[in-house]
Amino acid sequence: VGAYKPRMLRLTGRYADGWLPSMGYADPDALPEMNDAIDTAARDADRDPAAVRRLYNVFGSFGRTRGRGLAGTAEDWAEQLAGLTLDQGMSTFILGTDDVDDVRRFGEEVAPLVRDLVDARRRSGAASLPTTADPAPREVITTSTTAPQGDSRLDVRPTPDDGTRFSDQAAWDESTRPTFPVPAWFHYSAQQQAAPQHLIDVHDYLRSELGRLRDLVEQVRDGRTSVGSARSAINRMTLRQNNWTLGAYCEQYCRVVTGHHSLEDASMFPHLRRVEGAAPVVDRLQEEHEVIAELLDHLDRALVALVGDEEAGTEQQLQEVLDLVTDALLSHLSYEERELLHPLAQSGFQ
Repeated sequence: VGAYKPRMLRLTGRYADGWLPSMGYADPDALPEMNDAIDTAARDADRDPAAVRRLYNVFGSFGRTRGRGLAGTAEDWAEQLAGLTLDQGMSTFILGTDDVDDVRRFGEEVAPLVRDLVDARRRSGAASLPTTADPAPREVITTSTTAPQGDSRLDVRPTPDDGTRFSDQAAWDESTRPTFPVPAWFHYSAQQQAAPQHLIDVHDYLRSELGRLRDLVEQVRDGRTSVGSARSAINRMTLRQNNWTLGAYCEQYCRVVTGHHSLEDASMFPHLRRVEGAAPVVDRLQEEHEVIAELLDHLDRALVALVGDEEAGTEQQLQEVLDLVTDALLSHLSYEERELLHPLAQSGFQ
């Protein structure tokens, strides 16, 4: 939010992920009072002020000795920006210019100097971080440099695949799965992390359904329930609906939790495919969805064969199919959580 007036600063502190003022509207000497207003509003709303990331649109001229904005040499610019980071917690600087040489100098000369100055002063204890600063705000975003590795601030944990397999077969070659390149530096707000956490919550529901599925098949094998009852129960399960598309298996859960099922179903994967580096992962996930849908059909046919008792070994066949479904499903859910964590945090569901 680019806010300047008291009411909007209070709303920024209560709700926003970041504050993005601009030089000329909020010059450096105006930042302390505005930052204090945001911090106070955040604390009044039981938020950590550091949850509101501080960014700053800057402008200036190299070589100029005075005037508004940044001035002087690259070293002078770096001193001014490092001071804003250490004193006001401004962790991201965006240069407004159409001068190609200024962009180059900002990326190649100023940004590294700012990082070095901030690191050196923190190590020496010459500056202490204010409450507005991120605990380790190491990034200085420019048009030509990549932020270094730093504070991840990521609380969502994908469910690991422990490698347990029930079947001697494999639904697919897991070694060929593409991966999403983990950003060198990332900082996600609680709101951003809600998207991957939502996916994990849905998956936890599906894991519980898988346990129910295995229990149903065990009941059929033991004669404790009919195949007809088991088939009916399986077809009502979320994991069995609509050919296992991501929006569809979220259907009941997402409708209750967000009320946005139709939008998710229509746009979530196309939306995530636009995230840089995510398209190969999304394509693979959709391929695995189709394989899982086929495996569920095989399971259905195995149940039919069991009730008809058309040939010997139907119980063993049913167990083998179920074991393969279990392996494929648990492996797939873990893979999806791991690889969509960052794309979902960056762009959400829609």
